[in-house]
Amino acid sequence: MRRAGAPRAGGRTEQFDGDGRRARPSGARGDAMNETDDAPLHARVRLFLCGDVMTGRGIDQILPHPGAPRLYERYCRSARDYVRLAERANGELPARVDCAYPWGDALAELDRVRPHVRIVNLETAITTSDARWPDKAVLYRMHPRNVGCVSSARIDCCVLANNHSLDWGREGLADTLDTLRRAGIRTAGAGDDDAHAARPATLGVAPGRRVLVYAYAAETSGVPPSWAATPQRSGLNYLADLSSVRATQIGERIAAQRREGDLVVVSLHWGGNWGFEIGDDEHAFAHRLIDTGAADIVYGHSSHHVKGIEIYRERLILYGCGDCLNDYEGIHGHQPFRPDLALMYFPVLDAGSGALVELSAVPMQIRNLRLQRAPADGKAWLHAVLERESRRFGTHVSACDVDGLHVHW
Repeated sequence: MRRAGAPRAGGRTEQFDGDGRRARPSGARGDAMNETDDAPLHARVRLFLCGDVMTGRGIDQILPHPGAPRLYERYCRSARDYVRLAERANGELPARVDCAYPWGDALAELDRVRPHVRIVNLETAITTSDARWPDKAVLYRMHPRNVGCVSSARIDCCVLANNHSLDWGREGLADTLDTLRRAGIRTAGAGDDDAHAARPATLGVAPGRRVLVYAYAAETSGVPPSWAATPQRSGLNYLADLSSVRATQIGERIAAQRREGDLVVVSLHWGGNWGFEIGDDEHAFAHRLIDTGAADIVYGHSSHHVKGIEIYRERLILYGCGDCLNDYEGIHGHQPFRPDLALMYFPVLDAGSGALVELSAVPMQIRNLRLQRAPADGKAWLHAVLERESRRFGTHVSACDVDGLHVHW
């Protein structure tokens, strides 16, 4: 076995079977129903990835400790308006719920699959700060005492390199980092200065096995240059462009830092909120990260709906994971993109090579501000869209009654 670094100290440690093995079905590459039963723990690593987790605004208002509801949007001036919109669309919500409520059926899926590592893109500040970013209208904020909404799903790493982490200024970012640290949750893509923001989250999955998460916020997702961390100020790990030169620089830097045996996830918050198009620059950038030996998974997000999936040189590229949790119920205008639908992605990597072995995706629907298993029409829509958008890359999707969608290549 190749040597790797030590697992992380502190925080939650994943529990493993006493024999060091995880029971799985057996069989061929690219089929989640056919994984080898007795593959030793060190041979494969299973991850949970999802798109934007937006637990601020309306969701925060139904949690045990709602923050100040004031908003600065054109049409909604209170976060409670989003609760009323959800109730108008799908019926009355409980007056107050526990912190695990928004995850709904997703918790059972996580218990069933038992991923070694759980990574989300957290698109909200966790703060009570009222110092909003000047001239920014759409703001997400969750009260720090509601951090259980993240920890209840046993999330290992929150990516913060996105266009909402500084909604409530640098004070809000500091609160977010501190709250997650106190909860034992690692962060990536934001920090007290540029060195901190560029530092990967290091996740121990077993003795001698690490997953590293690097995160970048691209200008193309609407992140302003003023949010970039510098040696003198806090901020995000900012990506000014998607040039080949930039990709090579990042790739070589990561490749030089990773240890033999590490698995690396590169998180990219890039592109617009709506539209299935994948730019040539995004395509080339993802390929270059893999070509330089930096990335085993390119984890893309920003679009509020799923986008195509590519397997390149046995590495997974998720161009857009879509939203996982949001408060968009009752909002009209983007129904053709089905922002009510979400996917839980479960890639399995060969621990020795970093190659993708399997990929399954479990369809969910956001209803009553919580995740529930997607109905038949929602699952069919996700299946059709993923197949259509991934076909250009030679990737195909099939449906299974047991655990949703399987990706083949």
